[in-house]
Amino acid sequence: MKLRYLIIAVVALFLQDPASEGKRWWSHIAFLADDALEGRNVGTAGFEKAARYVEEQFKAIGLKPGGAGTYRQPVKFESRVLLLEESKLALIRDGQEQPLTWGEEASLTARGELNGDVEAPMVFIGYGLSIPEANWDDLAGLNLHGKIAVYVNVPAPANVSNNVRSHVSSAGERWAVLKKAGAIGIATFPNPNPPAGTTTDEPSPSTAGAALGRGRGQAPQPTVVLADRDLQEQAGQVVSITVTRRGVDHFLAGSGHSLAEINQLVADKKPLPRFALPGTLRAHASLTRDAIDSENVIGIYEGSDPRLKSEYIVMSAHLDHVGVGRAVNGDTIYNGAMDDASGVASIIEIARLLKESGARLKRSILFMAETAEEKGLLGSKYFAAHPTVPSGKLVADINLDMFLPLYPLKVIEVQGLTESSLGETVRAAAKELGVEVQTDREPEQNRFIRSDQYSFIRRGIPSLAFKFGYDFGSAEEKTRRDWVRDVYHKPNDDLNQPVDLEAAATFNRVIMTLLQRVANDQARPAWNDTSFFKRFANGQEK
Repeated sequence: MKLRYLIIAVVALFLQDPASEGKRWWSHIAFLADDALEGRNVGTAGFEKAARYVEEQFKAIGLKPGGAGTYRQPVKFESRVLLLEESKLALIRDGQEQPLTWGEEASLTARGELNGDVEAPMVFIGYGLSIPEANWDDLAGLNLHGKIAVYVNVPAPANVSNNVRSHVSSAGERWAVLKKAGAIGIATFPNPNPPAGTTTDEPSPSTAGAALGRGRGQAPQPTVVLADRDLQEQAGQVVSITVTRRGVDHFLAGSGHSLAEINQLVADKKPLPRFALPGTLRAHASLTRDAIDSENVIGIYEGSDPRLKSEYIVMSAHLDHVGVGRAVNGDTIYNGAMDDASGVASIIEIARLLKESGARLKRSILFMAETAEEKGLLGSKYFAAHPTVPSGKLVADINLDMFLPLYPLKVIEVQGLTESSLGETVRAAAKELGVEVQTDREPEQNRFIRSDQYSFIRRGIPSLAFKFGYDFGSAEEKTRRDWVRDVYHKPNDDLNQPVDLEAAATFNRVIMTLLQRVANDQARPAWNDTSFFKRFANGQEK
């Protein structure tokens, strides 16, 4: 341990001025996470102020516009809001209507497209997953045409890696399988045994709702989707229903199965039964739709090699946060300093460091502060589908999201370390600066596919994401876990929290070194043969 600290101290001597670099990095956060920007929610004046700031920084550094002569890529969204007092749910059993108490037993979400009435039968389908790699298929032999698929919202205990399990369990992948099988909607039972301190970098609708006070009698938070229907992963989902623990008993009544039985099977990591639920579900929804315009902010550091400069490494971080919401200790502004003003500040500073160093890179680097990550990776999804440069020329994505410089940088956690050739490249880059590399410390959180890098992964582009690492049982682990529990998606992710500025400066240098190595390598990054995600490069899925 003492050797690690010695190495970090020696490395610091080789930085131009880690204290100054750290302060300059923090100055960007001080602007982006100021109360005046009101949490940088998509479609707000605060987000526009943030976008203008990043654009001005890119111009001042000397980055070229990211496409069509502009630093902005317009992205159109649809905002949906349920009129709660006009929306209802009920179970129909033996001709009798059993109303469900909104929010206490079940609720519709605006991810469903219902604006009117629907009544349909229901089928409990266990985990609701089809995983050919594991010979696991909860849908085998079931007739889901015209029905609502009901499942426990946890990954199946199939014999696959955490990244694969998380991929197939994502809302979009689950719905693609269910839609193909003929389902018209979903109803999800909650995870009976959520991991302690569970969080995701991509908040679920329920997570965002809890943070912002969604519920009957309170102003509902909009659900935001891309206006381009071809990019709406839940397209065709008539109803999307969240069932509470209390509500599960009503859904299972008369089925011959109980919540205790299902919870025990989940806890024991065993397959779940599949069965028709008695009666039908009747839903009425009043849904309003509004258009929102937002933008990705893009600047390009142009390469110098005539053959390779037309290839691009994407350096990404999301600019949005969750805005204004429920007061916590009197504070209603969710500033998003670490999530993810920190990442945006880093891409600005890395671009500045490259320019000031006069680095001549063979490939070009596309720096992007994307919109609507908090709404479901939407800005990066749009860019990956409609890049401002030729799509076949995107060779890698290096994504920074809430990397948490809360203590000295001894080791970097790299998500995706073993998936592609980028893993060895980042090892070499970190070694130059005396920093060790480790794989994901919390694989059950599956963060590799829970932030903007996932949009590029699904397009076949090798990608990495990063956190400050730690040793198990260390003070650093406690600091990180405490932050996730007490600060993540709360108003106190603001400018008053303690941050190690010099550690952040070292981190930025590691990422810059990684970019230089990838940019100057004659070979493009490639997926490892053993990686599940290699199939995307081969065009099997998108």
